[in-house]
Amino acid sequence: MGEQTSTSPADIEAEIVETRARLASTIDELAIRAQPKEIARRQAESAKAKVVEATHTPEGDLRVERVGAIAAGSAVLLGLAILRRRHQGGRGHRSRG
Repeated sequence: MGEQTSTSPADIEAEIVETRARLASTIDELAIRAQPKEIARRQAESAKAKVVEATHTPEGDLRVERVGAIAAGSAVLLGLAILRRRHQGGRGHRSRG
């Protein structure tokens, strides 16, 4: 079967110290990853990568047709948002007095 090795108390203690250090490092890393700023940074980085991927070829060239479609879609959404605000602006805003 397996080879039996005797581990000295000093070896066991050294292994415990090493394991504690690894666990402390892991806990520190998880604490950093859970911070709202770090979460927001990762999400922004991910969104930027998706935009670059959608608007550029694998060689790095700009996909003009996709950029145009994205710009047109954004303009439509902005226009709809403006119209909706104007439409809602006249309702429900009475002064109290």
